[in-house]
Order: sequence, then structure tokens, then C-alpha cells
Amino acid sequence: MISNEHLIFAGFLVFIAAILVLDLGIFDKKSHEVKFREALIWTFIWVGFGIGFYFLLLYFGERLHGIKTIEDIQYRIDTYKHTYNILGVTDFQEAVHIYRKNLALEYITGYLIEYMLSVDNVFVMILVFMSFGVQKMYYKRVLMWGIIGAVIMRFIFIFLSAALIQRFDWILYIFGGFLVITGIKMFLERNKEDKVDPAHHPVVKFVSRYFPVHPVYFRQHFWFRNKHDNNRLYFTPLFLVLLVIEFTDVLFAVDSVPAIFSITQDPYIVFFSNIFAIMGLRSLFFVVAHVISMFRFLKHGLAVLLSFIGFKMLLHVQLHDLGFTTLHSLLVIVAILGTSIAASLIWPDKSRKKSKVVTELTGEKPL
Repeated sequence: MISNEHLIFAGFLVFIAAILVLDLGIFDKKSHEVKFREALIWTFIWVGFGIGFYFLLLYFGERLHGIKTIEDIQYRIDTYKHTYNILGVTDFQEAVHIYRKNLALEYITGYLIEYMLSVDNVFVMILVFMSFGVQKMYYKRVLMWGIIGAVIMRFIFIFLSAALIQRFDWILYIFGGFLVITGIKMFLERNKEDKVDPAHHPVVKFVSRYFPVHPVYFRQHFWFRNKHDNNRLYFTPLFLVLLVIEFTDVLFAVDSVPAIFSITQDPYIVFFSNIFAIMGLRSLFFVVAHVISMFRFLKHGLAVLLSFIGFKMLLHVQLHDLGFTTLHSLLVIVAILGTSIAASLIWPDKSRKKSKVVTELTGEKPL
């Protein structure tokens, strides 16, 4: 028998697929360079969907798991180790109100974490495109297929991690320690110039070793058949770029997915917050390229954010005993990010030249 969870989840995937078709199938039949205005519009659209889902959970959140009784709510609280309780609550509507409110809060907190961590992911993607010499008109096509692949990989990663966490609680400590180390490393390397070497990238070396790769781009195609070589199938450099983008997302997922598990262990909420954030990653890519130079302290903030989340996972039992809730986490996260952004605006680095990355993507002349 198909459960309510499965129906809602299937409906969510159909909705995501429909929006992708609308975005790319109807309005973008031809490859073109995405301008700032178009990217900004789609960024607002995707953020709107992400925030809209918050209100959907706020008013109908109990339907996600087919909850019908107070016992159902308590079972979910115990299963996913939520940081609130309904002990002493006897009225079902009151219990549902508490459940909806906290579920929506967990989602929006996870969404904010994932969205902000995506900024660092975007910067690496820009470097990949530059290093491989990809024409700007093909960026959107690569990102679209990259996001589809990311959705599939996140689905596997999230639900596998959720199953392991429910079975082995100590995995949270491994995630927490990893995030603390990652945050410290990010802070120490905050001023380091990132580089991507196409010739020596492990993905490129692996594919080139076992598959025929054509040395020249063939328009927007990922592969083609060479008529002059017995109709042999060749992969193009654009396909290598797509694989490198997918590989990059896997590396970032290792940071971002455990980070959201520090907020909630409900795999559906983790998945929804992840997907709504990465679905807007393509449009965010083009927006970030124009404004990244304005936020000199953002990487500092992201480093502190990862470290905070890591310590929260390491000390989750003690924090729970102290009454530290999801709302407290959200306030700390907003404070960290808000401080880094405000500091960037108050103390801009006027002496620093625009990076080669920003100059290349936006077409602006270096200072």
C-alpha cells in the first residue's frame, strides 16, 4: 500500500520536474548567455518556492507523515529526535500546531544553511568553467544537467545517512568533528586563491583513460559520433566539465548534508531543504558572479557557521538538556551570516582588485 509520505514525495518530484521543464524547455530552447536580470528573476522565483514551502509546512505540515493522532506526533518526535516535546498536551489541534511550527522552523533553518553554503560551491563552479574554457552560452545547459544529477545523488546520500543515523547515533559525532575541521580549514584558507587544473583533475584523467574523449568542443553536445572514425562515439570536453561539476557537488554535499542533519534528522525535511536550495543554484550562480566581490567577509562567516554546526552536533545531548532549540540555532546562524555580510558592507576592501573569476564571468574590467 502506498503511504501518504510516498504520495507527497512523488508529487514533490513531479513539481520539481515540471518547473525545470518550464525553466529550460519552454523559455530556453536555444543555448544563450544568461544575463544578470534573468538570473535575478529566476533567483527570486526559486527563493519564493523555497519560502512558500515553509508556509506549506506551517499550515499543513502534519500531512507530510500522515499524522492523525497525538501518538503519531510523539512517534515522529521520538524517531527523528526533535528538540521539542508535547508532553502534557492532550488536545490534538494544539499538538498539531506545535508540530507544524517546529517542522517548518527546521525546514527554513536547513534551507538557509544549504543556500548560504551554496555560495562557496558557486565560486568553485565558476573556476571550473573558466579553467576548461567553456563558452558562457553553454553554462546554463551544463548547470541544468548538473543539478538534475545533484538531486539524484542528494536523494541517495540523504536517505542513506538518515538510515545510518537512526541505527548508529555515534555517526553524528563523526559528522560534527568533520564539520569543525572543515570550518577551521576554510577559515585558515580564506584568502587562498582556488585553482582548477583541467589536465590533472582526477575525473578528467579517469575518463580520458577509459573512454574516447574528443579534444575539441562540439557546440553544446556532450558526445557525438565521428563519421570519419567508423561512427565511433566520442565524449566532448563539455561532458568532462559536467562530470567535474557533479564531482564538485558530491564534495560539497559531504559538508552541507551533515550540516542540516544538525538541525533535523527527518530525512524528508533534510531532502526538501536541500533540493529547494540547489534548484536555485543555477540562477544563483550568475547572480553571485556579479556581487561576490562585495562580500569579503562572507567566507569568514561560512567558516564560523560550519564550526558552530559541528560543535552543535558534538554537543547535541548537552545542548538539548540546556533547552537549546531549533529557533536558537536559527538565530545564531542568522547572526553569523548577518555579521559577515554587514562587516563586508561597512569595511569593503577598496584596495583589492577584482578577481579574475569575476572579471571573466561578468565582463567587467579589472580595477
